[in-house]
Amino acid sequence: MTALYYTLGVLIFVVAILASIGLHEFGHLIPAKKFGGKVTQWFVGFGPTVFSRRIGETEYGVKGIPLGGYVKIVGMLPPGQGEETVVDEDGQTRVRQSNTGMFTQLISDARAAEWEHVRPEDSDRLFYKFRWWQKVVVMAGGPMVNIAIAFFLFWGVFATVGQVVDAEPEPVVAEVVPCIVPADEDGRACTAEELRDNPSPAAAAGLEPGDRFVSFNGTAVTDWDQVQQAIRDNGDRTATMVVERDGEQVELQATTQVQPRPLDAESPEELTPVGFLGVMPVATPVYETGGPVYTLQQMGGMAVDTLQALASLPMKVWDVAQAIVGLEERDPNGPVSVVGGGRLAGEVASHETFPLQDKVVSLVMLVAGFNFFIGMFNFIPLLPLDGGHIAGALWEAVRRGFARLRGRPDPGYVDVARLLPVAYVVGAAMLVMGVVLIVGDLVVPLSLV
Repeated sequence: MTALYYTLGVLIFVVAILASIGLHEFGHLIPAKKFGGKVTQWFVGFGPTVFSRRIGETEYGVKGIPLGGYVKIVGMLPPGQGEETVVDEDGQTRVRQSNTGMFTQLISDARAAEWEHVRPEDSDRLFYKFRWWQKVVVMAGGPMVNIAIAFFLFWGVFATVGQVVDAEPEPVVAEVVPCIVPADEDGRACTAEELRDNPSPAAAAGLEPGDRFVSFNGTAVTDWDQVQQAIRDNGDRTATMVVERDGEQVELQATTQVQPRPLDAESPEELTPVGFLGVMPVATPVYETGGPVYTLQQMGGMAVDTLQALASLPMKVWDVAQAIVGLEERDPNGPVSVVGGGRLAGEVASHETFPLQDKVVSLVMLVAGFNFFIGMFNFIPLLPLDGGHIAGALWEAVRRGFARLRGRPDPGYVDVARLLPVAYVVGAAMLVMGVVLIVGDLVVPLSLV
């Protein structure tokens, strides 16, 4: 049954991401058609065609490698200087090339491939002839769809279940620290010598996970703050504790030790000698709910975090590459590919201790997070991303505006084809990073447990 739930979780995630990709492409297609453009293809996936159907002048379909999607809008690249368009015998418009040199030839080849799809009757429907704001709407439509999907999914969760904003500790033992380690090494595994020679007072006293504190040195305790303060004030003396275990009260003796520990969460480097027992409390999550305004506020914070993550993405991918070859441990908070997202979705769906509500919420938040990241990523102002075309359209508006103000001739359309060498470099970098993350998710996958 666990394998079935795992497979179901993966399928739900994959279908949701493919649907998001398809809607992203509709975000480009619909405004392009609305402005009179010609869209010849809408596909989810790359590589060989699995299925397609032509409706009107547009072919809709699915390809074999489900790692993205695209729409083909005719006339993305204008003819360049030194090149002219000609109509051949079969009625197709072609670019006659006259440029030489590696980069200029590369650009000319791209223009030639673009203009093979242009026919004489398409002259007034070419994308590069759109007004600048129409280009912005068309290219921003895709990532905005992803951000809208994320908004509605986040809103659905925040308005119903809410999100965890804090954790309220209870006077119940969640974990017994087996040995005493320095504060700056907190969380590391105990060595065999430490377990033998320096066990924690809690371990030596026989405290167990699930024990609920009833009293400490004869004083009744009802919350974790009371227990924590009593432990700290006990210093290195022997304390008498009463805990409730399996419905019965058990009396235990523990000699706490004085250890330097951080008392202020905002200044973890400041250590104060206090009594130390060695237990972690059970923490009950505190939820906060909200509507659309609350959701937008939360997404604003997410946007800042995403921009910071994008700035450090190459270095984080490099860390994944090092983890693949065993040079370091993989960062549990590092980036994952769609493959990694699918694995996490499968683990969420098959986790035996997760209630159904938690599973549903986790899957929805995972899909929402991927959509939000995809939307933000596509706004990066570099070709071949949507943001590169948006930047070109905005520059066109600025350039033409300055020309009008100065009474100069219209400088014409911005030739984004000149940035194709940059686009190829960026595209190659994206491909390499994608492959590294996919291999990392297969070789050193992140896990919930």
